Amino acid sequence: MEEELKNKLREVLKDRRYLEVLQHLRKANIDYGKSIMLNTKIPIDEVVDILDKLETLGLIERVHGATLKNTEAKFKLSSEVHKHHTYYRLTREGDHLLRYLDEKEIIKGYIDLVKNDDLAKDILKLAEELNADHALTYSKLTHKKLEEVTPKLEELEKMGLLEEAKSKIIKFGDRKSKPKKETRTHHKYYGLSRIGELVVREMKRKGIIPK
Repeated sequence: MEEELKNKLREVLKDRRYLEVLQHLRKANIDYGKSIMLNTKIPIDEVVDILDKLETLGLIERVHGATLKNTEAKFKLSSEVHKHHTYYRLTREGDHLLRYLDEKEIIKGYIDLVKNDDLAKDILKLAEELNADHALTYSKLTHKKLEEVTPKLEELEKMGLLEEAKSKIIKFGDRKSKPKKETRTHHKYYGLSRIGELVVREMKRKGIIPK
């Protein structure tokens, strides 16, 4: 992947929703904000901001013309529709990025984003060891103030490397720092996502974080 495209990939990976919208547009070919919202479950005001960002990056473009055929806009049911919305599609560069974007490239992109961020690396390593825990525990174990750790946790969650533990009860095996057999989740608990696990594994293999 060319260096310029790698830089754009890093921008996309800063927010997992960017990739969701790009992947949806690849399936839909052409689509508009409300339809993207319905298919990705991303709120419409956020979809609008994401479309603006992706357009600025040159990965999507607006579609001009008064009508669209459903062969162009695949999520439209009628054979031809008048455009009452602003429609978007991937640019050649956006299509190129997705065409060559596999799991290996995604992992490399995430590593490029966090390899020089000591707090992010400490949190990711702890997340693997703890499985799931709340911000105060990460704060204590990193010896950083809660005001510094909480935004970093949210940043890593936004990227898609961390995710919230959804269960109302965290079992002992899922939260290794807790002495009780189970505990009710009165806080937001952060653990590694699947891609986060792969990123940590690769960073350990490369010696970026200790094993």
